[in-house]
Amino acid sequence: MTDKKSDTRSAAIAAGVILLVATAVLYLMPNVIVWLGTISPWLGTGFGVLVILAFFFVFWLRARYQRRKEP
Repeated sequence: MTDKKSDTRSAAIAAGVILLVATAVLYLMPNVIVWLGTISPWLGTGFGVLVILAFFFVFWLRARYQRRKEP
């Protein structure tokens, strides 16, 4: 049986890391999109779509991991 305090700490650390990475990526995203948009508007749009999809993909993976981890 696992310790509830350890599980809570692990979830808090994971949430903090996800939040920090997402904040950094979303903060830098407009500059990268504009830069890629000078090369090709489709490239900038594609990058923006991929970043947003990756954000939701991380939460989907985390939920899958949590479901598999539960007895």
